[in-house]
Amino acid sequence: MPKPFRWGCLSTAKIAREQVLPAIARSETGVLQAISSRDAGRAQIAASRFDAARWYDSHEALLADPEVDGVYIPLPTSHHTEWAIRAAEAGKHVLCEKPIALKASDIDRIAAVGRDNNVLISEAYMVWYHPQWHKVRALIQNGSIGRLRQVTGGFSFFNVDPANTRNQLDAGGGALPDIGVYPVITTLMSTGAEPLSVEADVEFSPEFKTDIYAQTVVRFEGFNLVFHVSTQMALHQSMRFFGETGWIDVRAPFNAGDYGAAEVILYDQTNTQQQMFRFTGARQYEMQVDAFARACEGKGAGVVPLSLSRQVQEIIEQIYFAGDSATR
Repeated sequence: MPKPFRWGCLSTAKIAREQVLPAIARSETGVLQAISSRDAGRAQIAASRFDAARWYDSHEALLADPEVDGVYIPLPTSHHTEWAIRAAEAGKHVLCEKPIALKASDIDRIAAVGRDNNVLISEAYMVWYHPQWHKVRALIQNGSIGRLRQVTGGFSFFNVDPANTRNQLDAGGGALPDIGVYPVITTLMSTGAEPLSVEADVEFSPEFKTDIYAQTVVRFEGFNLVFHVSTQMALHQSMRFFGETGWIDVRAPFNAGDYGAAEVILYDQTNTQQQMFRFTGARQYEMQVDAFARACEGKGAGVVPLSLSRQVQEIIEQIYFAGDSATR
């Protein structure tokens, strides 16, 4: 019986409680060894709920635990770079929530620390592991829709809670860091294309000072990605890929299973449905933690590379710049 990968979790954040820690509990490869929070009570409750061997009232103490192999970091966005680096320096492998950094140049620092300490560092883009996206890439590559001409996408929800970190500028809040990354990375994943230029309109909240809406065009060789994101619009998500001879509809592109069924539908040139691919048993968070654990043990690969994380962050920065230029 192989030794399980021993996870530590820095914080009791909602994404950890609702998605990643349950995924670790169900995973084939790992166990939750320890969890930390600056609120000791929350750490104790989470440790009991998810069967962690121990809990800590400081993240530093968890990183000092020799029986933790790697950590998952769901801290507020503004803390990701610091704690990814500190965890790597402590000799821990790192799976860090997105965005792993708010500046592309910081990802270079993170990558260097990972190399220097011989640990794996990867950003927690769960969509990377979902088989529906493997299918989308295969359909595009095998010519099922002919030449790709346009990608359209949207991701929005309504949240005006000032206590939510998405609405706190100092915590790294904003629509683009939180959800704008998803249309970008899924397009890059599916096409393998390099962006050429960016145009954007970005709206900021007078109250929160965070970006609450963005309409963006990212130009690639031969096709465009056109998408919108918002933290103050009705709940919605979609991704569609249009080619000369057909198109692909990804029904629940980012939160498959929670937002809706994981279905990829292929249409022909006359808008007639040709095939529907269903992925009813796929659990992307479990796939993510299993793939990461195996990669750390040298038994697999295919985790999100930091080079791709940097590319995504560069595009987000270009969107902000283009949006600012558009208002001048």
